Amino acid sequence: MNEPNVGRQVLAILDESLGLDGRAYEFDAETALLGVLPELDSMAVVGVINLLEERFDFRIGDDELDGSTFASVGSLVRFVEGKLAG
Repeated sequence: MNEPNVGRQVLAILDESLGLDGRAYEFDAETALLGVLPELDSMAVVGVINLLEERFDFRIGDDELDGSTFASVGSLVRFVEGKLAG
């Protein structure tokens, strides 16, 4: 892991962009996102991507994302960690 608080930062981004009022901090790596969390629709995914890019100072290409990236909190954190590492 590149930064010790990547998971916490991802939860903060989810909470902020989806308007979850702190509920995201109860999520763990196994928490399913896309298709399960009603707040995470296609427009919200764009907002999450924008915040990830802004907060972590990287760019995400369209070809880097697929449904599995947003399958769970863990998959999203692993994606961010991969971007930070490489």
